[in-house]
Amino acid sequence: MSRPSERPLSRLLVAAGGLVGLRLQQACDELGIQACLAEGEPEALVARARALGCDALHPGKAGAEDQVALDEACGRAGLRLIAPGTALLTAMVDRAAVRQRMRASGLPLSSGEEEGRQVRVAVLADARGRVVHLGVHHVPWPGLALSPVPWLTPEQRCYLGRLAVQGVSGLGLVGLVVVSFRVAGNRIGVEGLSPGLVGTEALDEALIGLDPLVEQLRLAAGEPLRQRQAMLEARGHALLWRFPLPREACFSGGPGLRLDRLAEDGEAGLLAWGRRPEVAWRRGRRALVELLGAREAAARLP
Repeated sequence: MSRPSERPLSRLLVAAGGLVGLRLQQACDELGIQACLAEGEPEALVARARALGCDALHPGKAGAEDQVALDEACGRAGLRLIAPGTALLTAMVDRAAVRQRMRASGLPLSSGEEEGRQVRVAVLADARGRVVHLGVHHVPWPGLALSPVPWLTPEQRCYLGRLAVQGVSGLGLVGLVVVSFRVAGNRIGVEGLSPGLVGTEALDEALIGLDPLVEQLRLAAGEPLRQRQAMLEARGHALLWRFPLPREACFSGGPGLRLDRLAEDGEAGLLAWGRRPEVAWRRGRRALVELLGAREAAARLP
């Protein structure tokens, strides 16, 4: 039941809390969809969705195994799941199987996690077979993601995007997936495939002007992709931090800065953008010092 429908979405159960739940709620608001947030086991989530009259269920940031369980529960209840198709989800659970699919599509494979550094590329695909890639992201240490990746050349970034599209094009995907690669010097190999959200989507919002969460919901409702690859040109440099934030912390804002925060548990996401990397870092550093103090900020900076 995870295949999209031509029916529009009016009410969606979002199986996520924290910043992921907040961002999905914002995406729903932008499209005029009523979002109902909940957390729990698959059967309980499906029952909650039915009780609330939801059209579909969004798995949030759940991994492939959890999404397979949700897909099965939704299938039994006749409820849509905003996720890749059942067969593709099942393949994602078996890392060897999904890597074999990537190899069959002509992609080089990485030799293992010890080889090089990991980068990720999100891919969007519609029911008409159109596929586009977004930016190349890197997580240098826990709590920070950035794009574009400074140690990749523009040619390498373009190549990674083309590989991601090539790998996904033959899978029958409608929606959003993330392709992970390992890069060691000039050697690039695909590592795996993840369903849906990974928590770094704000980087693409800042650099490309496209919200992957909004696009995922549009695709699930049967809409075609509105953007061609040539329209998705990244501009500038973006940094995204995640950290616990004291309730009393104040944020004065400023150019190129955005703060997403949750009052109830203190989780926060800070996005800093600049036309040049040093500008993005300077803005991010100022905001971190203001929010956390100089000592805590230094622990989150290079």
